[in-house]
Amino acid sequence: MQIIREKDELRRAVAELRADGGTIAFVPTMGALHAGHIALVEEARRLATHVVASIFVNPTQFGPSEDLSRYPRREAADARMLDEAGCALLWAPDAVTMYPQGHATSIHVAGVGDGLCGASRPGHFDGVATVVAKLFGQVAPDVALFGEKDYQQLAVIRRMAADLDLPVGIVGVPTQRDVDGLALSSRNNYLSEEERRAARALPRALGETARGIGEGAAIEDALAKAREALAAAGFGPVDYVELRDAETLGAVDGRTREARLLAAAWLGSTRLIDNLPVALPNS
Repeated sequence: MQIIREKDELRRAVAELRADGGTIAFVPTMGALHAGHIALVEEARRLATHVVASIFVNPTQFGPSEDLSRYPRREAADARMLDEAGCALLWAPDAVTMYPQGHATSIHVAGVGDGLCGASRPGHFDGVATVVAKLFGQVAPDVALFGEKDYQQLAVIRRMAADLDLPVGIVGVPTQRDVDGLALSSRNNYLSEEERRAARALPRALGETARGIGEGAAIEDALAKAREALAAAGFGPVDYVELRDAETLGAVDGRTREARLLAAAWLGSTRLIDNLPVALPNS
């Protein structure tokens, strides 16, 4: 696997991968890789001739009081994992390469990016959309893969790619979970042993809520019960537990064909997110 840090070198390497008519699947990451990322790589290998991954801890998607400085960085171990998984190329730029002096452009995706984590983390999705658009321009992939664990992020990227006519197919890959149901996340490494045990309440509460709504429970009552369960397990604050239209992330109404249950809550100093599809009764 090639490890590349300069844009000119990246363009040459991508051209070489395409020289025989090959296609490219792209897996952008911030590193601290786990089995969820490798699932993206494995799916990418099924969709294209070559897999390109990136590692870049993007400063523009972190707020001033968030965890940019302590976000786990372990490029050597991550590179070994990507190599073993079959990546052809790792794009690993630094912040100056991604945001050279004078950089002044930002992308805002309204609607799908405004509520939920967009409300809790102002500016976060502007940073996500901007860096992903730049990565697409640099790598020029045929398809790009993102985990459904970050469901709102996936919706933002789909909207951006469609609105800007970017020639990249956006593929969502189902959330990968640990044996206790907790969604795999690089931020799980922040949890103490006690917090890690308490964290199981998040997927459990979402599962019970999704089943209840699917069986006809009143939506607001079911959501309130989930928030109470998270608080009782030690989460606080609970940023949101919401049922939304799976495509627009707007309110569920008579036009909704698929719904998504989404939650974000704090456990100690760690913010965890998760989501599940919900089969609405009579949908």
